[in-house]
Amino acid sequence: MMKKLFLVLLLCATGGIRAGAKYEAVVDARYSEAPGRVVKGVPHFASLSQALAVAPATSAPWRIFIRKGRYYEKVTINRPEVHLIGENREATLLTFDAHSDTPGPSGGTLGTWGCATLMIRAPGFTAVDLTIENGFDYPGNARKPPGDSTKVRNTQAVAVMLAEGSDRAFFGRCTISGYQDTLFPNAGRSCFDRCRILGHVDFIFGAGQALFEGCEIVSRDRPDKNPTGYITAPSTPASFPYGFLFLDCRLIKEHPDLARGSVRLGRPWHPHADPAVSGSAIFINCFIEDHLGPEGYAEISAVDSTGEKILFTVEPNSRFFEYGSRGPGALITRQRPQLSAEAAAWYSRAQILRGWSP
Repeated sequence: MMKKLFLVLLLCATGGIRAGAKYEAVVDARYSEAPGRVVKGVPHFASLSQALAVAPATSAPWRIFIRKGRYYEKVTINRPEVHLIGENREATLLTFDAHSDTPGPSGGTLGTWGCATLMIRAPGFTAVDLTIENGFDYPGNARKPPGDSTKVRNTQAVAVMLAEGSDRAFFGRCTISGYQDTLFPNAGRSCFDRCRILGHVDFIFGAGQALFEGCEIVSRDRPDKNPTGYITAPSTPASFPYGFLFLDCRLIKEHPDLARGSVRLGRPWHPHADPAVSGSAIFINCFIEDHLGPEGYAEISAVDSTGEKILFTVEPNSRFFEYGSRGPGALITRQRPQLSAEAAAWYSRAQILRGWSP
């Protein structure tokens, strides 16, 4: 059944609705009639939120075809087996511009945990051939003078978060775009296949088990900062053998003028200074450009429940390793530990996904 569904997605996602394809809803930014009106046998909506609002509370797949367009929405997926199929990866755009300091609906601010453009809280989610971004203007905000009252202080701005309840989340040929804290796979298992993920500070972070296979991991510049960025900030529980696994990925820079050696592969994030965390990020058979240098990784601080600031170093507070790296940034130094061939064999698609085969 799953193989048949995936074949339908492959055949239909890039060229509009094809004969034989089955969708429960179509979202079209140009649609202007009553939400849910049936057109050619399928209910049509002007927004993704409208299509999700009528999804029945069952575990049957709810497949939504999203036509080309810009959808300015902040969306939470609470229903299992929601499948989003974009008409075109670059031209089907889900965007919102909330950040950590955005006021919350009940007072206070949204924080990192609440600012995501797309929040997943249910199992079996799928997204294919679309772009999801957090549109917060980090570069524009950074150019504001320190005394500017409009300058945002906490600039975390999540595009996608996999929160409690998420498991078996699949992203195929998607672009996930932001700057600081772009992608937050914080729960369950997830798979990112041939995706393009952009950011600069800790832009892939969290406690979940995530496989990145054949992806482009794109570092953006952060002028006048050294380091200019950190690719990962895993907070894997120490009891979990796997965190983030990058297989056959390309770690590249958005612009050629991004300084050599100015980016780190990761740093060991400990939310609330939790000592039961040992972040894991493994890079196997990846191409790496020269924005990665000999240092490899960096330390990070966190504040515990008493308000004390604690510094977490790479050793012994993390599990960062490489194997088979190639390219101008593929350096072997003491600060960039390598796996043996025998150890690398344990870091595989089957091991990290634990019985799930997307």
